[in-house]
Amino acid sequence: MPAIRRRALLTGAFATTLSAGFLGATAGARAADAAPPGPTLALARWLVKTRYAGLPAPVRKEGVRTLVNWLGAALGGSSHEAVAHAVAALAPLSGPAQSSLIGRKERFDARTAAFINGIASHVLDYDDTHLKTVIHPSVVICPALLAVAEWKPVTGADFLAAQIAGTEAALRIGNAVYPNHYDVGWHITGTAGVFGAAAAVGRILKLTEQQMVFALGLAASQPVGLRESFGSMNKSFNPGAAASAGILAALLAANGFDSSPGMIEAKRGWANTVSTKQDYREITEGLGTRFEAALNTYKPFPCGIVLHPPIDAALKLRKANKIDPAAIDRVELKVHPLVLELTGKQAPADGLESKFSVYHAVAVAIIEGAGGLKQFSDRAAKDPAVLALRDKVKPVVTPGIHEAQVDMTIVMKDGTKFHQFIEHAVGSVEAPLSDADLAAKFTDLADGILPAAQAKKAMDACWNVEKLASAGEIATAARSGT
Repeated sequence: MPAIRRRALLTGAFATTLSAGFLGATAGARAADAAPPGPTLALARWLVKTRYAGLPAPVRKEGVRTLVNWLGAALGGSSHEAVAHAVAALAPLSGPAQSSLIGRKERFDARTAAFINGIASHVLDYDDTHLKTVIHPSVVICPALLAVAEWKPVTGADFLAAQIAGTEAALRIGNAVYPNHYDVGWHITGTAGVFGAAAAVGRILKLTEQQMVFALGLAASQPVGLRESFGSMNKSFNPGAAASAGILAALLAANGFDSSPGMIEAKRGWANTVSTKQDYREITEGLGTRFEAALNTYKPFPCGIVLHPPIDAALKLRKANKIDPAAIDRVELKVHPLVLELTGKQAPADGLESKFSVYHAVAVAIIEGAGGLKQFSDRAAKDPAVLALRDKVKPVVTPGIHEAQVDMTIVMKDGTKFHQFIEHAVGSVEAPLSDADLAAKFTDLADGILPAAQAKKAMDACWNVEKLASAGEIATAARSGT
């Protein structure tokens, strides 16, 4: 890069000019100065300036609920074999013991801890979901943020503000490219989540506006995650890698490593490279007044989110009609195309694959009357009764059915029919899990990982994060053997 151009970039003048040019401003310094900032700069500016006190109370409340749900999911996944494999692989390479592994005794360097905790919190598919984009924001942002918070102390209030700001960045960027970006095969949790991790960590590193622009740009250069990985350990690799990449982006930016000032919106930038849809209004409009982070939801079932309406319907029909699975002739489902695209595995071989099988999810819910961890285990995936019933599950893509809906009819061998339409499944924005539901979910996930008293202490630290002198207390409370 020529020296004069580099100097302009570092002073911010080049950033202003490029942003103005992108938005169609005419040549000339006056026009450039008058033009609004481009998406990358506008987002960076908001990320740096927003403060905890300026966040609406309902948004802060949802941020707390997100944290509680995330830590529970991370605890539940901490003993999974995917985590054990990652720990064994990376232990010889880890740097200083800066940060905790949730639910385990090991401490690794911050980036490695974030990577492994990202795996743990996503491997059960029991995490949060922004239903507009199917992004699971916490499994990228919280592992990165908590790992750095142990290394660089931050108050609980500042931690929560950084978490919410990072979530907002990830979801708004996701909105700008969804569904086209997702449809082509990208795992949007990782590809959009990396921006959230960089933004959240950047806030607690106290990045300047220019440095935050660089952090977002460096995040844009690290898109990670393909949907082909669904049903394997590789799926949980994606948010873990994005969490680690976000830390890298923020640290590099904090130490003077620069980037193009328009990496999100430039002609050869992130959005134009990874998607055929670019709606930059989704990134910039209503920043600070409209919060996507307030629309986060929490899974009642540990599986792909599009399976929640079918499970909800199956459980309701079973409870209301005392259905004998052996007397079922077929189960008819009218579904959105995404259901079969994401969860069309007719013969899942194990518990991980079963999380992406509508055939398994419906069958096991009818037979066992539940949709929890036990129903998406290796045992359940190989149960002869479940295998027999899943062959009778008949999903049909039907125009007019939204991806959050399902129309289910159970047809018995004697011709009797039982019908259930689900418009808003349990756990959705319209039918959210209560605080008590989240607490019960946390307790269940922590069972066998931490002693009951310690699990409660860890959960209470999340509920009271805004009062903590150091957010690192959450990690300490959630570490095994403390």
